[in-house]
Amino acid sequence: MTGRNGAVSPDRRRFLTAGAAVLGAAASAQLWRPAAAQAADTPLPDGVFSLGVASGDPLPDGVVLWTRLAPDPLNGGGMPDSAVPVEWQVAQDERFRRVVRRGVATARPEYGHSVHVDVRGLRPGRTYWYRFRADGQISAAGRTRTAPHPFRSGGTLRLALASCQNWQHGYFTPYADMLDQDPDVVLFVGDYIYESTPSATAVRRHEGTGEPYSLVQYRNRYAQYRTDPDLAAMHANAPFVVTFDDHEVDNDFAGEIPQDPDKQPHDAFVARLTAAYQAYYEHMPVRAGAVPNGPHIRMYRRLEFGRLARLNVLDTRQYRSDQATSQAGAQDPGLTMLGARQKQWLLDGLHDSPARWNLVASQIMMAETDLLVGEGKQWFYDAWDGYQAERNEFLKEFRSVRNPVVLSGDRHLTMISDLKEDFADPDSDVVGAEFVGTSISSSGDQDQAAFHREWDPRLPDNPHWKVLDAHRGYHLLDIRRDGIDAQVRIVDTVRQPTATPGTLARLRVEAGRPGVEVV
Repeated sequence: MTGRNGAVSPDRRRFLTAGAAVLGAAASAQLWRPAAAQAADTPLPDGVFSLGVASGDPLPDGVVLWTRLAPDPLNGGGMPDSAVPVEWQVAQDERFRRVVRRGVATARPEYGHSVHVDVRGLRPGRTYWYRFRADGQISAAGRTRTAPHPFRSGGTLRLALASCQNWQHGYFTPYADMLDQDPDVVLFVGDYIYESTPSATAVRRHEGTGEPYSLVQYRNRYAQYRTDPDLAAMHANAPFVVTFDDHEVDNDFAGEIPQDPDKQPHDAFVARLTAAYQAYYEHMPVRAGAVPNGPHIRMYRRLEFGRLARLNVLDTRQYRSDQATSQAGAQDPGLTMLGARQKQWLLDGLHDSPARWNLVASQIMMAETDLLVGEGKQWFYDAWDGYQAERNEFLKEFRSVRNPVVLSGDRHLTMISDLKEDFADPDSDVVGAEFVGTSISSSGDQDQAAFHREWDPRLPDNPHWKVLDAHRGYHLLDIRRDGIDAQVRIVDTVRQPTATPGTLARLRVEAGRPGVEVV
């Protein structure tokens, strides 16, 4: 399909151009030969596939396929209050001449008429195409890829790290470049939507009249984000592995504690959590294990990419203690970011791993950020710096973990660091590497000179930082047995629907040598 230099073959580019549209309605209808044709009880409105298609959580033999029927996406969806049968197909070719799996799923009103098909019986390390049909309407074709064979130790995994896409701050232009780079999988580590109120001065205005609190309001907000053409195209061309941070619910929330408990009583916030988690599930390509149970959702999980890489996906919001408000509080050994069960799950997965690379998807930054220039320390308490006892415990464990690399977001900055066993000791050993990806659009087009005037004086107090930057974009990692070659991909603007991409920096993590170096 492509070379790893990012060049897109003519066949691949032709598919990308056609991928946002049905591959010829008449031809598709003729090629679609379902085992048993089914129709909705009543005719559906036109445009039921307005939110596109997606895939996620690839396994060696399967993948999750997603769509949501929503002919009126910004007004609750516009579907009748009844279940609708949705046919699906998976093929080895983009013209669907070699269909290998097919079936019928049910889009239910209680889940926003979303569809999550957990396809199994596929072959490892293969590219597949998929599509849906409901009441004669056919979706755009999607493209996905299964994980490698469980015992495959070689090859390359191309992973794109993304986070923080604020509709109001700009267009999601980095995805257009990501599409050209053709990753095997996209890791999205949080802030898929923002719960902020509409702004008249924004680049693009949020729908609605205020923050979302109800299920319908959260559905409308997700639907708006799903209409971004670059995000939709990326979803349709590679599987995503997702987890949430705070803005999918409420800024800086912790467990069942909102940012402003004086304004959001506990019962009201639990109702908000319930609505937010359900809307999240309805719009993400995740398995049935993530179906929420009221104000609870299981999102931490583990994915294997052969013997090359194990990916541990964390949930750093749902089980955490409330944030500290002082330096002494940040060092309280009683505070937890992960909760006891998830913490033990992570430690077991790191130590028992057969993989060459052990990746940890953490929504928030693990390396220290000392904000105070000169003597003393000043930290962001919402990040791992606010939960230092647990963070330091993990860093000590990293000494006996094979090639640990943390992949984070949240900060709206590129911050690539060595992970040190003890950040209080400048001479302590390096035990791993961390890539904090910049945002897709959050914080918009920052004033770079102003950013460096503020942040460059902090560099001497944070010698573990290797790259610090405030452009919008994402990180692209080519993972091989001998090392990880990473690119910081940026765009020149998110204030326009198109942008000029480029590589800000190239970095290397050598297998068996903790830390990261600028190439």
